[in-house]
Amino acid sequence: MPFSRTQIAIAAGAGVLLLLIFFSGLIWITRQGPVLSRSEERYPLSNVPISITLNPFRDRTSEHVASAFIRGMRDGKCREQLAQWERDYRKTYAAFICNSEAQHPLLSWKLVEWEDAPPLRILHYRGQRSNGAGQPGTYKELFSVTLENEGGDWEVTKYDAMY
Repeated sequence: MPFSRTQIAIAAGAGVLLLLIFFSGLIWITRQGPVLSRSEERYPLSNVPISITLNPFRDRTSEHVASAFIRGMRDGKCREQLAQWERDYRKTYAAFICNSEAQHPLLSWKLVEWEDAPPLRILHYRGQRSNGAGQPGTYKELFSVTLENEGGDWEVTKYDAMY
């Protein structure tokens, strides 16, 4: 069955229109911030949104730095991760964190909130931890990693966790 020129022109026009809409949406989403939306509902105690939608085209450099830091903490390399903190006013805080991380090891984590306050970025995670030395079970708790942008490089400056 042969197609008429009108049918081919309509099909081509519809294809071009679909491509135009697709690429316009792609350009729009790349110009948005890292968080596309937050749910209106929040956890009452922590005030963290129940869910967020992250931009799939966001710059993930700070997330990679935070993840490497968290993996190091999980893998028992707390002293190495916080070695720089041992030289300044955060020395006792670093010792407390390392002792607490050893007693309540982190098993898994998920990004639940993102705050930008240039040059700082605070990434909030919901982590699952082991109960304690010799106690069975796990619990979930919020923790956050604060990063500072120093000339394009992200550096972890603070780690907040509740044990």
